[in-house]
Amino acid sequence: MAVTVSASRLGLGMLRRLPAEARPLVRPGTVPTGIVHLGLGAFHRAHQAVYTEAAIGAAGGDWGIVAVAPRSTAMVEALAAQDNLFSVSTLSAAGNATRVVGALSGVRHAPSDPEAVVALLADPAVRVVTLTVTEKAYQLDPVTGQLSPDSALAADLAGGHPPSTVPGLLLRGLAARAAADAGPVALVSCDNLPANGRRLRGMLDQAVNRAVGVPGLVEWVTGNVTCPGTMVDRIVPASTPETIEMARRALGVTDLAAVAAEPYAQWVIEDDFPGGRPGWEHAGAVLTGDAGPWERLKLRTLNGVHSAAAYLGALAGRETIADALEIPHLADVLRRLIAEDVAASFTPPDGVRVVDYGEQVLARFGNAAIRHRTLQVAMDGSQKLPQRVLHTIADLRAANRSARWGALVVASWLRFALGYADDGRPLPFQDPLAGPIRAALVAGAQSPEGAVDAVFALREVVPVEVAEDDEVRTDVITWLTALQRHGVEATLAGAR
Repeated sequence: MAVTVSASRLGLGMLRRLPAEARPLVRPGTVPTGIVHLGLGAFHRAHQAVYTEAAIGAAGGDWGIVAVAPRSTAMVEALAAQDNLFSVSTLSAAGNATRVVGALSGVRHAPSDPEAVVALLADPAVRVVTLTVTEKAYQLDPVTGQLSPDSALAADLAGGHPPSTVPGLLLRGLAARAAADAGPVALVSCDNLPANGRRLRGMLDQAVNRAVGVPGLVEWVTGNVTCPGTMVDRIVPASTPETIEMARRALGVTDLAAVAAEPYAQWVIEDDFPGGRPGWEHAGAVLTGDAGPWERLKLRTLNGVHSAAAYLGALAGRETIADALEIPHLADVLRRLIAEDVAASFTPPDGVRVVDYGEQVLARFGNAAIRHRTLQVAMDGSQKLPQRVLHTIADLRAANRSARWGALVVASWLRFALGYADDGRPLPFQDPLAGPIRAALVAGAQSPEGAVDAVFALREVVPVEVAEDDEVRTDVITWLTALQRHGVEATLAGAR
């Protein structure tokens, strides 16, 4: 991302030059570290860091965050040069607002110095470890839930060299923590995964049981480590040169770690923290005993509809999600998806009506200031669709209900995977399973029926109860046939 750096760079020395409303709630260096975060992407900076800074400002506590980058050095270098400061611009039709966040007490690059990260994880002052590392970093098979046979992970579990995977870092850090008798800790997944706390716990327990040469670790982890589930929600588009320029205009200095986000944010957290936690409830977080209903509400209503708008919008040549909502009849079809499929597929949290939540979702998606690109949302469909759409379909069919609108989303994904828009322009298909999916589509290229059958045979994507359901198969074939013959706009116009 090429940008022009002005003479002044964001840092502690520049805080007095900032507009009063843009200054951080806490000053970096004044709040000791209590949290280690794995993953230094835009979402963490616009979500957990913002919540944590607000919690410290409202309720105090030694909860500064050391953020660890698992791969790239670019953000580590940018933040280190800015005294760990960065800005978040909130984008809305009513106008934008930019504020600097001071929640980070340090940054690290795991591949460059994994032992420093292990030492942090073993520090008794650190009582919470949060993660936004994406599903792939958990190294779990999406079907079986078993740890991957990846050679780097196997080497980490065997020990004898610095860890290079997320499970390896956690394993080595917890082993060092146990050896130092450093006290209990909560590991908190903030990734957009179904049952993310249980997923993290499953990964951790398998890693601990397979670890070589660490006697007593299984018992220590059982008694001292919790994995609370969470639901996280905020639309945070990828940062661009325009994001940097927006922050520069608002602050009067250059911030190369700037992020932008919508006004809305939500964080639901299972309250299971044996070593204590920040007062996140003072920042608006929901503390609960079970995040599951909130997670299903978000995954199915927000994320499932997001995917539908992304695939149909990209096929119709629309650049952003807000642009996609301008396609005639799309908003009405999405409302039917929410009301007839999603709302009927699960029991929402107490006091929440799925249709009302869905209207809020559509209003958020219509925020043209966000410019969330359809192609960005459409990435990694094989990893996203099971929890966003296929589980909805499975639950509906188990109750002997139609899943016709969910089938449209699946068909739009298959049509997108063919790699060209309705006007013939090429579309990038970025997916961890791009090879098998494309091979399946080629194998079934003679007809929509063949394409559906070939992709439905991929058990790592499509659950067997969905793949073997004749009504679902027929609905997906019908929608895919219409999309291939008539394109998105005509298909939506004829949808009944």
